[in-house]
Amino acid sequence: MPQAVRFDEYGDIDVLEVRDVPRPQLAADEVLVRVRAAGINPGENAIRSGALHELWPATFPSGQGSDLAGVVEETGSGVRTWSVGDEVIGWVDTRASHAELVAAPAGNLVPRDPGVPWQVGGALFVAGTTAYANVRAVGAGAGDTIVVSGAAGGVGSLTVQLLRLAGATVVGLAGESHHAWLRDHGVIPVAYGEGVLDRIRAAAPEGVDAFVDTFGDGYVDLALELGVARDRINTIIDFARAARTGVRSEGMSGSANAGVLAELVKLVAAGDLDVPIAAGYPLTEVRAAYHDLMRRHTRGKIVLMP
Repeated sequence: MPQAVRFDEYGDIDVLEVRDVPRPQLAADEVLVRVRAAGINPGENAIRSGALHELWPATFPSGQGSDLAGVVEETGSGVRTWSVGDEVIGWVDTRASHAELVAAPAGNLVPRDPGVPWQVGGALFVAGTTAYANVRAVGAGAGDTIVVSGAAGGVGSLTVQLLRLAGATVVGLAGESHHAWLRDHGVIPVAYGEGVLDRIRAAAPEGVDAFVDTFGDGYVDLALELGVARDRINTIIDFARAARTGVRSEGMSGSANAGVLAELVKLVAAGDLDVPIAAGYPLTEVRAAYHDLMRRHTRGKIVLMP
């Protein structure tokens, strides 16, 4: 029997188990994908803990995971766009990608370019479409100076690159161990922590036009202190502060589609978007993968390799 991640109750990482499960049954418009890589994301941690119960309640036993890359193993009776053996990148909305076999809607998949490694493809959808939305939310363009918090994280590392492609000057807040990577990608690195406001002003002496917060922990207030207009501040994590201050809190929803994913795949294949992979874990080590994720200091994405 195929294996998949499951949990029977809300809780810490230790509620996660890898179990034998029935082979997924396909609807007419679905494709069965044998997963080669599946990204993990902070949102999944929040769902599993119960923190998002009011928005996205779990039905137990629950699976988890959205991102995936793999090979088509079977197609539903109504599918004409994919064939057995096709290599695909995509996502599911059923919390099911952390598994060996996944039933995915045919419209949620795009072809895997040979230039996109499996781990990168499996980590691309959630972080990539969120980063894409960040660029749009703050109206990034040529001549802008934009600060990004958590600039080396899963979403931040892609956001800074897409902002650079849009023509912006980018200041990236990150630990010093990530500064060389940021410089290599055309980003001005600034260390976070005490004194960060002065360091940002020194790095951007003509002022800051927009701010993308991927980390939380007070960065919305920092953006306001820098004089950034509320409609050019976007946070993907500090929703409570966004509600109180009137800044933007646009996540991936407006960009979560196959068209945007296909654009991102092309950028990666062309060498214009680097998706750093911090670590890859076997499916059976899902708990270790989430412990690594929750350290919040990794560069780029963590993936499971079923």
